[in-house]
Amino acid sequence: MKVENNKVVAVSYALEVEGKIADKSAPGNPLEYIHGTGMLLPKFEGALEGKEPGDNFDFVLSPEHGYGTYDPKYLVDLPKTAFAIDGQVREDLLVVGRTIPMLNQAGQVVQGTVSKVTDTTVTMDFNHPMAGKTLHFTGKVESVRGATDKELTEGLHGEYLPQEEGCGGCHGGGCHKEDGGGCHKEDGECCGKGKGEGHCHKDGEGDCGCGKEGCDCK
Repeated sequence: MKVENNKVVAVSYALEVEGKIADKSAPGNPLEYIHGTGMLLPKFEGALEGKEPGDNFDFVLSPEHGYGTYDPKYLVDLPKTAFAIDGQVREDLLVVGRTIPMLNQAGQVVQGTVSKVTDTTVTMDFNHPMAGKTLHFTGKVESVRGATDKELTEGLHGEYLPQEEGCGGCHGGGCHKEDGGGCHKEDGECCGKGKGEGHCHKDGEGDCGCGKEGCDCK
């Protein structure tokens, strides 16, 4: 069976970046994906099109065909208070190189990497960690099979199903949610979490005063 749209493909692989292995599949645990559904980089899938189990692959993707070129405009300075929980700045989170999930202005979760920390600000880098990198993939197609109707509808691991929102009604930049904790926006506006959904608060204060119905900090 050949690699083509709507087939579940399993590949063992290694990713080399700047002469070093940046990522690879674990022995006996290949990467699985549904071909043609946009789960992986388009050029990655394109390089595997038509291959069969047992076939090897070896190809290089430029930054433009990988994770894009590095863009300095995605370096954003935020006040340290944006990372406060119950009025206390989470200094333990603010480690250069650490990735922190945050919400953008569209309410989407984006991954930001701590780039620089000063006494009052934190510089977050919202470029993909592989932005600007040339990607060298090598590996082998381990298996190919037809996807089930359920897999085509729900995804291999339920990734197509509706996901629980992480931070309620935040509609501005800098809003983030701690694991199992509260969420807040860097400009201090309430995130609109309801009772029983985690503590919603204003930066540096215990009461956001948002007045929203059901907000546990009302």
